[in-house]
Amino acid sequence: MRKISYMQATVEALQEEFRRDDTLIHIAEDIPAFLLEEFGADRIRMTPISESAFVGAAIGAAGSGFRTVADLRMATFAFCAFDQFVNQAAKITYMFGGQAKFPILYRMRNGLGASAAAQHSVNPYSMYMNVAGLKIVIPATPYDAKGLLKAAIRDNNPVISFEHMELGRVQGEVPEEEYIVPLGEAAIMKEGTDVTVVAMSLMVYEALAAAEEAEKDDISVELIDPRTLVPLDVKAIRKSVAKTGRIVVVDEACQTCSAASEILSTVVEDDDTFSRLKAPTKRVCGLDVPVPFSPPMEKFAIPDKDKILSAIRQVINYNK
Repeated sequence: MRKISYMQATVEALQEEFRRDDTLIHIAEDIPAFLLEEFGADRIRMTPISESAFVGAAIGAAGSGFRTVADLRMATFAFCAFDQFVNQAAKITYMFGGQAKFPILYRMRNGLGASAAAQHSVNPYSMYMNVAGLKIVIPATPYDAKGLLKAAIRDNNPVISFEHMELGRVQGEVPEEEYIVPLGEAAIMKEGTDVTVVAMSLMVYEALAAAEEAEKDDISVELIDPRTLVPLDVKAIRKSVAKTGRIVVVDEACQTCSAASEILSTVVEDDDTFSRLKAPTKRVCGLDVPVPFSPPMEKFAIPDKDKILSAIRQVINYNK
């Protein structure tokens, strides 16, 4: 199978969906040339530098019969439009009693590791998880980036895609034929028997590296990428933990009120899964600090292979 970059996979997803559906439009503060050249200025619109305006415009367009892709670029910019996300996009289908559909894909770049400093380094997906009415995808691989974006565009609800800024050049296998990745289905990246590791976005790769190191100590790691946070594939996570009896969740975002916290709660609140635990649950998260600009300080604040491996060993060696 061919290998392409994460970025190219997202480009293909948009191209294919624009060819498939002539009601699809794109709005952003800059114009993607690869779309403008093929689909024209009627469908590819450049907006003023006002996130609240075009996040809201996407809602109006979706309610008027269009499918809309709104690209906010960096996730920190979306805070300027938080009212539009929280009070409008998330609630409008409910406020209409389900009589109208609002198919919108909001794309955002998240993540740490680029020395972009505190105001441009953020993983805010758990904030949006707390808002009922929004779906959230967080693709880690080129395959999932293409498949999840296509599924999100076809969904009749507002969907936010968080795409880590450090993943753009990552290469991976992507079929040339048509496919989608359904929302709400986790991927088992590696099968194992001793400990379940749930990791998302860029942390999937750090977790894979930690799992390889753990194998040298005869520790068998099962790695799960949830792929979507809303809906979350609770069944797949619980099934894995019931098998291994241990769980470590890796989340680059701050630990407090994190996606990791929500994932662990789905494990411990289930009587059957909880009864099978052989060790306390463990989180490996970013520090609860504004992200430093200094590369060494930033690295200190981010989960990595060694921190994940330490957590794996802690749950394996519990009570030994």
